[in-house]
Amino acid sequence: MQQEHNFSLKAYNTFGLAIKAKSFIEVGNEEELEKVLRKVYSSELFVLGGGSNCLFTKDFDGTVLHLNIKGKEIVNETEDEVFLKVNAGENWHQLVLFCVENNYGGIENLSLIPGNVGTSPIQNIGAYGVELKDVFVECEAIHIQTLEKKVFTKEDCQFGYRNSVFKNEVKGQYIITSVTFQLSKKNHQLKTDYGAILNELDKKGISKPTIKDVSDVIISIRERKLPNPKEIGNSGSFFKNPIISISAFEKLQEKYPEIPSYKISEAEVKVPAGWLIDQAGFKGYRNGDAGVHKNQALVLVNYGNATGEEIFELAEFIQEKIKKKFEVDLEMEVNIIS
Repeated sequence: MQQEHNFSLKAYNTFGLAIKAKSFIEVGNEEELEKVLRKVYSSELFVLGGGSNCLFTKDFDGTVLHLNIKGKEIVNETEDEVFLKVNAGENWHQLVLFCVENNYGGIENLSLIPGNVGTSPIQNIGAYGVELKDVFVECEAIHIQTLEKKVFTKEDCQFGYRNSVFKNEVKGQYIITSVTFQLSKKNHQLKTDYGAILNELDKKGISKPTIKDVSDVIISIRERKLPNPKEIGNSGSFFKNPIISISAFEKLQEKYPEIPSYKISEAEVKVPAGWLIDQAGFKGYRNGDAGVHKNQALVLVNYGNATGEEIFELAEFIQEKIKKKFEVDLEMEVNIIS
């Protein structure tokens, strides 16, 4: 267990913000975690995983708990599938690469998503037609106040689009310590009909892709479109793609015939937030060191010395302009810590 005071979190948040925590504790196993929870008030605690889905708007006047619980194990296996239990501190993309290497199918479309495994169920991470819930079996969590251990099934998690029970009814009450995934060993159900995946496979002359082919293509697409947080501070997608009614969409379509969309149901349509932000003229926009990425308008960036407050103000400014131009509410996907 590592404990520090007045600790810089610059290396622990992907925006690269130079903010400090009054206290910082890193735990490497569940016993250390329980020891910390017995001592620290939950109201003073912020649990940090990979630091990829949060924006600190100021120094944190409490304890930042960094989960560094590593390890993975096969808990069940058949001829066709494997049940893999992964601890919360494992890096998400490294897990994807491990699965691809071992021919475990199901999460290859989620390649290069930043963050750690423990936070993946909280927002039901997703990309290119696949969501965490598609392979999720259960997660183990510990209650911050009572220290009671609980297993959450897929039903318990109430997964929605970038949403779960951990963002709603039990928000801030539990710390996820492990996640179990159900992955295929053969006859993989590949999802290649989303976005630019098929085009990229065609370019490479691949007609019968493997899970590695799909992962490689998605890594290539993401690297072209999205900035590397090690080079330019960012948290990936800052906003959720808004889901609007068919009638609202048809009104937009009259004015903007080229507007892209994904049908969700008979009553609802998902519209790409990046397209809306781009159409509003924000792609490549910069105010000081806070800006919108030049290749992907969905990504807000820190060009060096932006503060969390400046990035948050930019996000609010974008929300305001999108509402005015399109009558659409943009919701932030990133967790704001103020």
